[in-house]
Amino acid sequence: MNCWLVKQEPGDYAWSDLVREGRTAWTGVRNFQARNNLREMKPGDEVLFYHSGSGREIVGVARVAKAAYSDATAEEGDWCCVDLAPVRALKRPVALAEIKADAVLKEMALVKQSRLSVLPVTAKQFERVMQLGLRGAAAGA
Repeated sequence: MNCWLVKQEPGDYAWSDLVREGRTAWTGVRNFQARNNLREMKPGDEVLFYHSGSGREIVGVARVAKAAYSDATAEEGDWCCVDLAPVRALKRPVALAEIKADAVLKEMALVKQSRLSVLPVTAKQFERVMQLGLRGAAAGA
């Protein structure tokens, strides 16, 4: 199983939207590297849900519910999407500043390739985010 991170502006599609809907097609990706990452996703893979823009924080965990298929929102080109389903909200968001300051997380693709919307996450990084986000208190507390 692989781990991933997807980014979205909370004003466009927030974690709460995914929870309310129960499942969504992750459409609209128009970057080749991000598209290739979508193609690598398999059902059951875990996905960190990151609020970009004003939030800049990981807020929840989703799971790939359906592997890559053709993105019906694409007017042209070879674009794909996957279906995501919510698994759990984090007790507390893990902010980008905290990620950059953490010894394990500072090497995340999120930090190194900040403009990419679909990114791989190592198992060690995923576990560290879970440690921080599920304990319910600020890091170091």
